[in-house]
Amino acid sequence: MTTRIIVLAAGKGVRMNSEIPKVLIPLAGKPLLGHLTDAIRRSGIDPHPVIVVGENQPLIEAALGRDAYQFIRQDAPLGTGHAVVAAEPYLTPDTDALIVLYGDHPFVDAETIKNLRALHKEKNCAITMMTVAIEDFENWRAPFYDFGRVVRDEKGEIKKIVEVKDATPEEREIKELNPSFFCFRASWLWPHLKLLTNNNAKGEYYLTDLVRIAIDRGECIASININPLQAIGINTPEHLEIAKQIEEKRDTLPK
Repeated sequence: MTTRIIVLAAGKGVRMNSEIPKVLIPLAGKPLLGHLTDAIRRSGIDPHPVIVVGENQPLIEAALGRDAYQFIRQDAPLGTGHAVVAAEPYLTPDTDALIVLYGDHPFVDAETIKNLRALHKEKNCAITMMTVAIEDFENWRAPFYDFGRVVRDEKGEIKKIVEVKDATPEEREIKELNPSFFCFRASWLWPHLKLLTNNNAKGEYYLTDLVRIAIDRGECIASININPLQAIGINTPEHLEIAKQIEEKRDTLPK
């Protein structure tokens, strides 16, 4: 099975109040994006991963180097689904599976990426995704409040993913969350990306809406629960401070 990895790194990170792209903000002496690309390299899955960039392209290319990556430009910031659409023309037809990760998630490790691919290969679902389960949104878990909620039916099967800005008060209380780490069957992904709409609070094309589309069409959704520490994302200076504390004390924090 030929698996490619796409890293979404086009966001400006306005809330970070930084003059440099968010994914290049340093953590422990390395850009946030650099932590993730190192893990991708150690996973051995894709020797030439795709980095989706925006107007920050020159800075990211300079930071990572051009030879080891395939840089693709997302000209308009229209959401995660739109970013993956931008990559489609540049991926070879023999791609069987596509893993989508985020450049502002520095703690994903190589084993996690390999486990996602292995589960996808085993289950052969349209979508294989990771989830995290937390007890509350306090302390180092505070950044998870902005994550989409995983809604399951009475049988425990994933019913939908709802973004926090679109969630009801009851849905916001759900503690199983979506860090947006996906592996898609490529032959299913490309035609169904065209079905995404932007009828939501942000007016963007959410990649997570593919979960609903897959379920509506009778496709299976596989999921694997991961350590929440690996799903910490950086969207604000406060999140960055939490990440710095995690980097210093990761081995002693509660799981």
